[in-house]
Amino acid sequence: MTATTASVLDALAEVYDPELDEPITGLGFVASCEVSPEGDVAVALRLPTPQCAPNFAFLMAADAREVVRRLPEVRDITIRLEDHYTGEEINTALGRGDGFTGAFPGETADDELASLRELFLRKALVGRQSRLIEELFRRGAKLDEVAGLTVSDLPDVRDAQRCVELRRRLGLTADPDAPAFVLPSGEPVLAGELRRWLRTARLVRMSLEVNGGICRSLLRAHRGVEVDDPEEVVLG
Repeated sequence: MTATTASVLDALAEVYDPELDEPITGLGFVASCEVSPEGDVAVALRLPTPQCAPNFAFLMAADAREVVRRLPEVRDITIRLEDHYTGEEINTALGRGDGFTGAFPGETADDELASLRELFLRKALVGRQSRLIEELFRRGAKLDEVAGLTVSDLPDVRDAQRCVELRRRLGLTADPDAPAFVLPSGEPVLAGELRRWLRTARLVRMSLEVNGGICRSLLRAHRGVEVDDPEEVVLG
């Protein structure tokens, strides 16, 4: 099976903005995607503004290269960051297969960038769990019931699926009989702590959602790109 534009875009949907925990495809960051009959793939990424943080830009571009590389019959891969003030440095480093320090010698070390990625994965888990709990409340669940749920009890919705993905990426157990809601450390959120924890988790979620809204507004203003807000779709 050879790679197609559709299969490459499906793969790119696995790449998330580390700060927003939303796929780059849904955010409108994929400006173009071309696949030749020989299996050469060229993807152009365009972020909301040329001033987007270089560390986040590098993470998304490197992740895009990695997910495309896993596709069958892909030959040459070109991931280019367009219209970004550090685009030349990032594109050159990606072409060589270098890490972040290859693009910016003397700046943040690659292990520090990995720690930053982990920090945002943990924030994303907290935010997603908050949204999932509120969905359960809308379905009529009570606080004590929520605290006693396991992973297998969760509804088959995207937030639940993403929580499981995030836990696995963080090395936290996501077995069916594991507690449904956990702290970033992996410890379960106990019934007596759930109400207080949820207050903090809502703040984390609101920060993610506000930043996502800002990105969409910038895309509209600077790029002329309209991107649906998944929250508006869900909440109607």
